[in-house]
Amino acid sequence: MTTFFRKLRARHFALLPMVLMFALDAVAAYPDKPVKMVVPFPAGGTVDVVARALAVTMGSALATSVVVENVPGAGGAVAAQRVVKSPADGYTLHFTTPNHTINPALNARLGFDTEKDLLPISMVAEIPELLVANASQPFTSFEGFVKYAKDNPDKLNYSSAGNGTLPHITMELLLQQLGLKVLHVPYKGAAPAMNDLLGGQVQLKMDTIATSSQHIKSGKLKPLAIASLKRSSLMPQVPTVAESGLAGYQGILWMGLLAPAGTPRDVIDAVHRAVVQAIRDPELLKRFDADGVVPVGNNPAEFEKLISTEIRQWADVVRKANIKAD
Repeated sequence: MTTFFRKLRARHFALLPMVLMFALDAVAAYPDKPVKMVVPFPAGGTVDVVARALAVTMGSALATSVVVENVPGAGGAVAAQRVVKSPADGYTLHFTTPNHTINPALNARLGFDTEKDLLPISMVAEIPELLVANASQPFTSFEGFVKYAKDNPDKLNYSSAGNGTLPHITMELLLQQLGLKVLHVPYKGAAPAMNDLLGGQVQLKMDTIATSSQHIKSGKLKPLAIASLKRSSLMPQVPTVAESGLAGYQGILWMGLLAPAGTPRDVIDAVHRAVVQAIRDPELLKRFDADGVVPVGNNPAEFEKLISTEIRQWADVVRKANIKAD
């Protein structure tokens, strides 16, 4: 080996520690710019409100800005596609809901693989659904509803924000497990579905505590059962569906974060730590509690298991009920 090449090799190895140091600094620097949180619904709704509250406290935990971008369309699929096509660097995250696990059963042409193209980070929070009835109905309890529906098949109906929405799917799961026939009346949005429930044109609705509570307090709606495994602190007098005889039943509006496949594990872990720190913030917890939002902050493996389970559960419900997307 010539003197020239010996010197060149020596210089090359001398630079290696500096190269490694810069590489490690680049990883450790995450995040060094604002993080975008893509929300699949318009601004102002329940999911958007939770996302924006989280963005503030998460930004503090990450020492950067977390910016919410609303990308509605196709039941959340448009937002998911946007994130899937983004660089896998942790700067574009998907703030999603059970639409993510329902869509594969409704749309065979999503343009991405729900489980392979997006990595679970954490389920941030959940809002249990609530079965409510118009105040004029002759039953006042979940057991009374079940008996009335059995004695009067096809006489009752329920509203939802549209075919394939979470309230529609969770109500169908409930009816399938109970063996009841109740007619589904889909609307184009949650507001008209609620308005006709209040007006008595429909008798039932699977809703959230956040949107039903004011109507329950005014006496226009009756709460029949909470669709979670434990009672809500906002309505401790209302039993769960499980307590009322349907063990294990849940209808949960969960909200969680996903990242594009290929995002480095240390970045996933950094975002997860920021979520856990954010949902411990006293001001955020106070706000969550007022709206019936329950903080979760589970780990990526737990969130992945939930997503996988729900994809198969909702596919079965959609097949049995022959549900088609609007």
